[in-house]
Amino acid sequence: MLSAFRQLPNGQQLLGESPSFFSEIKKIPVVAASDASVIISGETGTGKELCAQAIHYLGPRAEKPFVPINCGAIPAGLVENELFGHGAGAFTNASTSQPGLIHEAEGGTMFLDEVVSLPPSAQVKLLRFLQEKEYRPLGSTKTSQANVRIIAAVNIDIEKAVREGSVRRDLYYRLNVIPIKLPPLRERREDIPILSRHFLARYSARFNKQVSDFSPEAVQVLVLYDWPGNVRELEHVVQRAAVFTRQAAIQRHDIVLPRLEANQRQEPFKEAKARVIAQFETDYLTKLLVAYHGNLTRAARAAQKDRRAFWELIRKHRINVQGFKRLRSS
Repeated sequence: MLSAFRQLPNGQQLLGESPSFFSEIKKIPVVAASDASVIISGETGTGKELCAQAIHYLGPRAEKPFVPINCGAIPAGLVENELFGHGAGAFTNASTSQPGLIHEAEGGTMFLDEVVSLPPSAQVKLLRFLQEKEYRPLGSTKTSQANVRIIAAVNIDIEKAVREGSVRRDLYYRLNVIPIKLPPLRERREDIPILSRHFLARYSARFNKQVSDFSPEAVQVLVLYDWPGNVRELEHVVQRAAVFTRQAAIQRHDIVLPRLEANQRQEPFKEAKARVIAQFETDYLTKLLVAYHGNLTRAARAAQKDRRAFWELIRKHRINVQGFKRLRSS
């Protein structure tokens, strides 16, 4: 089943038919109809902002502003001013008041990308805004109110960030009302031909090129690559191929990828099996150690394994048990 929501103002669409992708984006129409906070997680380039736009433009706030903010790109000392604005005299040269981006987003949606980058003071003010829908500009004695929906995005393990103390736990709970997790492109390879042809149609029209498809060899190259930059990287690769090709179909030599041969080496069954097992063991051990705060005896008992054998598995995967013991006091 091909999934595609209506075209967004920037001409982009959410496209895909893989189960891992579709199971997440099928939530969007329901989520859009509500006003709950959302956290979208996924690697860089998986389409988190596009997902946020879909939630905004498919909902009742569609006619109001969609304001995206890259929290990681704003200097820590300026974040609060950018978000909440300032009053006259708040600091040197602030002769007049200036509204922040929350004011700009009134009635609409604010998209906070890399929300884990917010400094602690901004996290406190954001938490209050989520709870009360009110905030105080810097240097102002007046409290302002705003009707703004918050959608946040992260490209790291936010639960780990909470455990390590870089993200307030109460803020995480307020934001994480509805989680959406976008899979990396390497986990939805069946969508690569769909996305590639979509991008090719766009850039062929933009560059006035008569290119309509990919050769079978070119498709194979695209599908076998691991795409560390995900959908964004795929789009750029297709755009470059559309610019330089001189034929009616993109050929293998038109596809320029870093370390192509190394990424396309067929992994033997034995190696693939060992890699998957190692990942499973690491994830399983980590979850147990978190649950039992690094207590090896209790974790081993829960796993129904001998404590010595359990310890050997931990050593094998180089897991730092002390880090989990510190969770008890956090």
